[in-house]
Amino acid sequence: MTEYEHNYRLLKEYALELGADSFGVADISREREKFAEDIREQAVNMPCAIVIAVKLSTAVLNTVEDRPTNIYKTHYRAANDLLDNIAFRLSRRIDNMGYRSVPVAASFIIDWDRQIAHVSHKGLAELAGIGWRGRNNLVVNREFGPAIRLASVLTDIPLKSDKPLDFGCSDCFECLEHCPAGAISEDVAEFDHIACFEQLREFTRYKNFGQYICGICIKHCPFTHG
Repeated sequence: MTEYEHNYRLLKEYALELGADSFGVADISREREKFAEDIREQAVNMPCAIVIAVKLSTAVLNTVEDRPTNIYKTHYRAANDLLDNIAFRLSRRIDNMGYRSVPVAASFIIDWDRQIAHVSHKGLAELAGIGWRGRNNLVVNREFGPAIRLASVLTDIPLKSDKPLDFGCSDCFECLEHCPAGAISEDVAEFDHIACFEQLREFTRYKNFGQYICGICIKHCPFTHG
């Protein structure tokens, strides 16, 4: 077993012990220019991104009907908190092994007008083989569907990298048929980000809900239910 494989196995086992449901590593040597300016300088010398996923509860998602529910909101926030904790502890483990790392929070928007975060966890998750980009613009995992939340750790520890998956939605259009914003198209590249965001904004205003989430397309994806 090479050093790259050994480190991969060790960190994957640790992430799963901490509560992650999926683990992958992306080669980010050609992705660094896409990162936010305040972490780009550090990312220049970090060729890998560890991506972790936490599964959302199918039973909680089933409470979502024509809009997200409060139980889904609290569950969503708890998943983000768990991911941030796992990423932080993975980063500490890497630092203690003598390497550098930058944990990137699961959900932290630095530019609301353009909907930009420090990194695109979805983009990194695709590179890391966590899943493919579905028609609903979410990463679809083979086992859990789009019912996952994501976080990342940038690092210079030697790691073997995973490969992206082929598009796996085939001729399924369940998410398209149920999207309240009409944001989803047959062509993944034609997803309407503005329509989706405006729908999320509307949800936040309903009874002071206050969270930019939906969950409707996730609930109706066949992969969510295995």
